[in-house]
Amino acid sequence: MPAPRLRTAFVAAFLALAAAPLGACGDNPVTVPRAPAVATSAADAGGMAALTAAAKKEGSLNTIALPRDWANYGALIDGFEKKYGIKVTVENPDGTSQDEIDALKEHRTDGRAPDVIDVGGSFAQSAARQGLLAPYEVAAFDQIPEEQKDPEARWYNNYGGYVSIGCDAKRVKTCPSTFADLRKPEYKGQVSLNGDPTKSGSAFAGVYAAALANGGSFDNIQPGIDFFAELSKNGNFNPIESSPDTIAKGRTPISIDWDFLNLGYADEFRRQGADVDWRTAIPFDGSFAEYYANGVNKDAPHPAAARLWQEYVFSPEGQNLRLGAFARPVLMDAMAEDGTLDKTAAEKLPTVEGTPMFPTEEQTEKARETVNRGWAEAVSG
Repeated sequence: MPAPRLRTAFVAAFLALAAAPLGACGDNPVTVPRAPAVATSAADAGGMAALTAAAKKEGSLNTIALPRDWANYGALIDGFEKKYGIKVTVENPDGTSQDEIDALKEHRTDGRAPDVIDVGGSFAQSAARQGLLAPYEVAAFDQIPEEQKDPEARWYNNYGGYVSIGCDAKRVKTCPSTFADLRKPEYKGQVSLNGDPTKSGSAFAGVYAAALANGGSFDNIQPGIDFFAELSKNGNFNPIESSPDTIAKGRTPISIDWDFLNLGYADEFRRQGADVDWRTAIPFDGSFAEYYANGVNKDAPHPAAARLWQEYVFSPEGQNLRLGAFARPVLMDAMAEDGTLDKTAAEKLPTVEGTPMFPTEEQTEKARETVNRGWAEAVSG
């Protein structure tokens, strides 16, 4: 277990007291707010009003790999810009979690680095180990379940979902509902992932789910790699990375992806009047849930805006926007208890039996190493 953290505000107050001259009884030392770049909470920066003023002065927020149709990022970005008057720039919107980590390193000193990241859990843990993330406790930090956050507050989960199987019923006669179904000859050339699992959190989760469906465990992801090797060998695996565009064009009629994405795609296709009947099934034989983690770049070009963004996406407004796109907010239970949850949106979530279990950081890192080592050879040719 990591050593208990000393609250920065407490330390600052102690130092201020020690440094203050002796005076009349009743004199109270004043804690001096810290600069946003080193503030570990809004209170540490002088309070939300001070943090907001500093962020507005910066005027910009750099982000990366945030598609507007992913977990309602379009509405979140629009809401943040409208509320605070801060321009949000999104670099490489279709990038992967690994692209985000790479950008933290490659643009550390040129002002182009992302201020914040949104990545799969294993990538957040890796970024923290590499010293790339700043400790920062959002106002709701204590309400985030212990297993969904870093004890040092370098990352914490924001939203998540279940691995699901999306299928275009107009192009596939009988849509699959389990991983076992995907072996059937009728799905030749039709089964895809949303990315490369060595770089993409959603694709990595698809392999983990396949492992659970085929005798694997959180400690053993190899059966998942073997499953896709089998699909590749029999011709069922389609190496094209799925997206709304590839789905609409009929290039990826079956896609293993997060339920919040597949459900969102179905809504969007209906709104567009697209010739797609996109259906979503959560496979009972490989039930795997995961959250995506947020973090602040230790060298953020806009440190105040980065911290204000975190406060926004963990606020009831931000969390309910996630829910509006079928993503399960990490504060869902806490919001249900305090009455801030959008109950109408919550009722639209698909029902999943049982309580989700999550791999430990050690299990996830071991699984990542196994996938990185064996994926390319497994699906080559």
